[in-house]
Amino acid sequence: MRIALLGGTGALGGGLALRWGRDSQHDLVIGSRDPKRARKAAGTYEAILDAHGVERSITGFENGMAAERGDVVVLAVAPCHLSDVFGDIGPRLPSDAIVVTPAVSIGDGENGMTYEPPPQGSVAALVREETPARNPVVGAFHTLPADRLQSLEESLDMHTLVFGDDEAAIERVRSLAGEITGLETLLAGPLENAPAVESITPLLLTLGQQNNTTGLGLKLTD
Repeated sequence: MRIALLGGTGALGGGLALRWGRDSQHDLVIGSRDPKRARKAAGTYEAILDAHGVERSITGFENGMAAERGDVVVLAVAPCHLSDVFGDIGPRLPSDAIVVTPAVSIGDGENGMTYEPPPQGSVAALVREETPARNPVVGAFHTLPADRLQSLEESLDMHTLVFGDDEAAIERVRSLAGEITGLETLLAGPLENAPAVESITPLLLTLGQQNNTTGLGLKLTD
């Protein structure tokens, strides 16, 4: 399977690339608005993985070309850039590609981080609006701390909540997520549940600020 990480030069996209690069055999494609930046990031990830004893080839392209190559396309970009990204990739998405949205719209409030969804009600709803109807949209990876993802020395022992309206696409994303060592998945219902899931991220960031700690994630036990 080929995973295209649009915004793969950023912290979350880079962290996912490193984890999948180490823990899976899937082809990884880094996307960016600047193809040179994408290629540079891909080379950096290859070098990091090599230092950890993993020899991998990772490619980098402009976002549209990266999306063309993806069986699963992860939109690791800030919500404010999503419309621009879809202007580049919308017509170029393979007809059976799954679009994964991990983005959260966050504001910096007086007493911590706040959830500030777009007019559509959630970032996932915005992605669904922008994505061709033929392509399923799945939400995942919202609560993963990017700094810990990027550091392969760090263990995860976390959950990610996965939601969407297409059962087959959800299971495919859960399978991919489960290949990352220390990461488990929990079903979080349909796409309409996106606001509840997305709002957890600013809460985790606020908890980190208030308690002078970083790298908080989500771990649920019964």
